[in-house]
Amino acid sequence: MAAAEMIELWRGGLRESVHRGHAVVWDRGGMVAAWGDPAAVIFPRSSCKMIQALPLVESGAAAAAGLGPRQLALACASHNGAALHVGAVGDWLDGLGLAEPDLRCGAHMPQDPAEHRRLLCSDSAPCQLHNNCSGKHAGFLTWNRHHRGDADYHLPDHPLQQAIAAATAEVCGETPAGFGIDGCSAPNFAVSVAGLARAMAAFAAPGQGARGDAMRRLVQAMVAHPELVAGEGRACTRLMQAMGGRVAVKTGAEAVFVAIAPERGLGIALKIEDGATRGSEAAITALLVHYGLLDPAHPVVGKYLHRPLRNWRGVEVAERRLAPSFPGRG
Repeated sequence: MAAAEMIELWRGGLRESVHRGHAVVWDRGGMVAAWGDPAAVIFPRSSCKMIQALPLVESGAAAAAGLGPRQLALACASHNGAALHVGAVGDWLDGLGLAEPDLRCGAHMPQDPAEHRRLLCSDSAPCQLHNNCSGKHAGFLTWNRHHRGDADYHLPDHPLQQAIAAATAEVCGETPAGFGIDGCSAPNFAVSVAGLARAMAAFAAPGQGARGDAMRRLVQAMVAHPELVAGEGRACTRLMQAMGGRVAVKTGAEAVFVAIAPERGLGIALKIEDGATRGSEAAITALLVHYGLLDPAHPVVGKYLHRPLRNWRGVEVAERRLAPSFPGRG
């Protein structure tokens, strides 16, 4: 099946660009709606960090280390590398008796403007704590210390990554099609858009036992601390704040986005084929509005979906629009 047209960009009365993609909505009864190809295989990238955090919680490693909601939110985060994030992950590692060199995520300049400017002005290099995935890797290290694993916890054949592969297969209801190495050096397991939506629905309506408890704790941590999951000005943080803790959302590189809505038992997953974040942010906003999870009058809807695009002189020159068939039921 072909990708569906989702988000359009109009300029001068002509459609200049269109973002096509795949989206699936899932609930306790199965697939609720789909656009494009539900069977399209994708890399979830960072949208699946709550799946990657399942072994941390359900194995008892999180409890043994005394992790609270802040650390669990960071385990699911793609953070900005602000002082808030860097300090929190550093404190977490210190509490484990570990340090920044124990991470295997690599270093990059932070997205947070203040921290980026501080590093530039002080002629300092970023460290691995600034990596947007440092919280996830702190979670990996917590599991690894608890299970006495070897230092290279990020390798595909490490017991931790094998546990994540098994959890991915179980919650997505399918065997991963393979894996690729993510930007943070950890494997990322390829699944269908439908499988990813099914997993998010499982987080929205978890069962009993260790896995259900782990799912609930991770979602509760994300919605309690949206500022840790992404950061100031980021779509994940702003959307969760706009929905008042009722829905968890998480983006991934190359225009993947997911949502978990416990009150409705809904899971949503989408992938924009061209990899444009602009398209994925608009598409997830449209679906959140469509399913009554986000107030259409909230300013965040305008920011990601309806607000006109202006040129450098502040003149309105273009606008985003929903494609005629998106969103719609069935």
